[in-house]
Amino acid sequence: MAKNIQTSSTSTSERIGGWAFIIGALIAVILGVLPSTTSQPWVIGLLLALGVVVGLLNISDKEIVAFLVACVAFLVAAPVFAIAVGSVVSGFGWLGQILGHLSIFVLPAALIASIKAIVALAASR
Repeated sequence: MAKNIQTSSTSTSERIGGWAFIIGALIAVILGVLPSTTSQPWVIGLLLALGVVVGLLNISDKEIVAFLVACVAFLVAAPVFAIAVGSVVSGFGWLGQILGHLSIFVLPAALIASIKAIVALAASR
């Protein structure tokens, strides 16, 4: 059985980007449960900043296409899912808040990855 051993080839920026993703996702979920954090500028700023860090440090050139497809799917499906669940079952407003916070976190990373993809396409011509 092969073990997944982390080698020294993992750069510091990749580790920071990986931790930024985990921390950002956890913060988005935790603060999404708290109704007092909805539309708070500091929450939005924090999630946007962590998303920028993820976009700059965590997405490699070979991962851009898969990352962008996943981001588009999430950013399209998340609000529709929250509305659908909220209209069927009352008391699930927190789900919409979590998905909203996750969307705010993912959006800058997707924007940066798309710019990287556009630059790579332009450079290959």
